[in-house]
Amino acid sequence: MKDKTIDYILRTTWLTVQKMYNEEAAKIESTMATGFTLLSIDPDKGTPSTSLGPKMGMEATSLSRILKSMETKGLIARKPNPDDGRGVIITLTDFGLEKRDFSREKVLTFNEAIRKEVTEEQLNHFYEVAEIINNMVCNKKIYK
Repeated sequence: MKDKTIDYILRTTWLTVQKMYNEEAAKIESTMATGFTLLSIDPDKGTPSTSLGPKMGMEATSLSRILKSMETKGLIARKPNPDDGRGVIITLTDFGLEKRDFSREKVLTFNEAIRKEVTEEQLNHFYEVAEIINNMVCNKKIYK
């Protein structure tokens, strides 16, 4: 892969991982996006809807569609935010908690499988490079 561009490797690797997660999620009639959202919601206290998008790195419109679908399927409930009368807390239903556990197990299995094949040093380099790329993009150090 050394002859490929960095963005190509990032994109194709992520698309492969995404496909794998979607195949697993399809077994329970779900999607990777739903699983990611379930994992991003605090299972005990819920999560304010306004902080969920930034936490997931998603635009509000995309997240809104996912949340509406999840609510229809009975995975989440919306409750008024006691700290902010205008806000909403997204909470997991019992069904949502069950599906969250499934998603969590899939993520942990993936991580465990990778850790068996990759040394700690390689993984640390991966984290370092990913952090550098993320910081450079977020801080507009590539295209000013």
